[in-house]
Amino acid sequence: MSDTIDRLTRIIAERRGADPSTSYVAKLTARGRAKIAQKVGEEAVETVIAAVAGDRAGVTAEAADLVFHLAILLADMDLGFADVLAELDRRDGVSGLVEKAARSPE
Repeated sequence: MSDTIDRLTRIIAERRGADPSTSYVAKLTARGRAKIAQKVGEEAVETVIAAVAGDRAGVTAEAADLVFHLAILLADMDLGFADVLAELDRRDGVSGLVEKAARSPE
């Protein structure tokens, strides 16, 4: 599984600087972080809709789209899945309710 994420991360890094007329990643990156974030939100909503409908194949497909767009957003912010996994590791063993209560109000 991590090979897939590593390969996806490498491909996105390579394509971010490509010609936007030949690469979706480059085209989305050129449109800016707000557009990338919007796409993450759209894919998240589509995942939720498929889940509520009980559509397992739909959830799988939409979750793949969500992870793909999240990878683009992370790359745009000079972050990676290693950063996300490190945060999950940090939270390991901490109740979700306790962790949420400890966050600063925003």
